Amino acid sequence: MTQRIRVALVGLGNVGRSFLQLTEEKAPLLAEQYGLDLSLTAAADSSGVVLEPDGINVAALRAHKAAGRGVATFAGAAPGMPAPVMAAAAEADLLLEASPVNLKTGQPGLDCVRAALARGLPAVLANKGPLVLAFDELTAAAQTAGVGLAYSATVCGALPVVNIGLRDLAGCAIRSVRGIFNSTSNSILEAMRHGGDYASALRQAQLDGIAEADPSLDVEGWDTANKLVIIANSILRQPATLADVRPVAGITSITPDQIADGARRGLVVKLVARAEQDPEGSALKPYRLSVGPEWLPADDFLATVSGWEMGIVFDTDIMGLQQFKVDERGPIPTAAAMLRDVINLYQ
Repeated sequence: MTQRIRVALVGLGNVGRSFLQLTEEKAPLLAEQYGLDLSLTAAADSSGVVLEPDGINVAALRAHKAAGRGVATFAGAAPGMPAPVMAAAAEADLLLEASPVNLKTGQPGLDCVRAALARGLPAVLANKGPLVLAFDELTAAAQTAGVGLAYSATVCGALPVVNIGLRDLAGCAIRSVRGIFNSTSNSILEAMRHGGDYASALRQAQLDGIAEADPSLDVEGWDTANKLVIIANSILRQPATLADVRPVAGITSITPDQIADGARRGLVVKLVARAEQDPEGSALKPYRLSVGPEWLPADDFLATVSGWEMGIVFDTDIMGLQQFKVDERGPIPTAAAMLRDVINLYQ
């Protein structure tokens, strides 16, 4: 017997569409191994909403979006309906939130998650904004409602950073966390290491689909800081906002000459997030959080995280150094992390 899970999806960009692709490709496995039948009954993008309690034709919706058209012109759509209204009213069992990151207001994702939790629906997020701005609120709301709130896709995509920290390091005191969390910055630094200048490396990253048209969140360190805030709140259990990450510096001032000079000295520059025990910290906030470029010895694990890769190092008291990295290309791995969260919620 399979359990039909009615899914409401907010956001039909690369990650949202990739998730729909995976629900089609993995449907036999989901049914056979996990007893799940994922049925899309509501979907929203910036143009509107489509609602279909009997199930939306996923292949047709993906083709519609691939042709550059918004949900508002899809059959049966409700043009102009705000996504939070859909989240509050759709016939659904689960909310998936993959709308663009908004660090000023968290919208529309934040209100979508609020609406879902308020009506007792679990939520799976790929969007970092709601968690960075309202982690305590959302986790408390999920606990009050007695439903799951999963967000492993928000930190390094397919690399199960949150799952490792919460589950596999159980019983550990984590002394520090270091990580490379942004593949755009990492790929640019790698290209510069091989002789390109910053502007050319950024332009190529944009052509390759790694970097956004506006890459400022990536190259100025804020995407990395977002992920560090989520790690602090979830794994380290330290209440944190972006204001607690100091400094936040990016890679825009790094030059090819500096990289070449570092190489002669056996050093590699990386954009590194750190959470380290702070001698001047309090019981509530024992870790100091920072993001910035660092010159690492070539044999440092993070120095080996190259190109598209992301990685993390946990220094623990009883499990030693735990070191992980992922070679993640394109949106499929992040969508796969959302699928992982859905499966785990229903097992």
